[in-house]
Amino acid sequence: MHFVLPDAYARVMPPWLGWHAELVAISGLCEIAGGVGVLSPRLRRVSGWGLIALSIAVLPANVQMLLHGVADSRPAWQIALLVLRLPLQAALIWWILRVAIRNTGVRSDIRTKYRGQV
Repeated sequence: MHFVLPDAYARVMPPWLGWHAELVAISGLCEIAGGVGVLSPRLRRVSGWGLIALSIAVLPANVQMLLHGVADSRPAWQIALLVLRLPLQAALIWWILRVAIRNTGVRSDIRTKYRGQV
């Protein structure tokens, strides 16, 4: 969506960040690269760390979305969703850590554990 609706992403970027259009494109490319990278066992760990770094890097945009929502007097349910989005970022980081970094080589571990029992 970074390339389909780039203006929507640029609007939620904090004003103190420059190069909004460029950062939207770079973050979109990083998401794609990270998503493809976790599919490869050889790249999974480094891709996971990259996705964690990206998740931390986009946190200011998530905060900015909340600030815009409050400034625009959005309905309470929309503000609540924007507030809930912030801890979801931490949950996403935890999930990436668990799946892409801690569980590298899971299939080989399972095969070793259950060898001869099937």
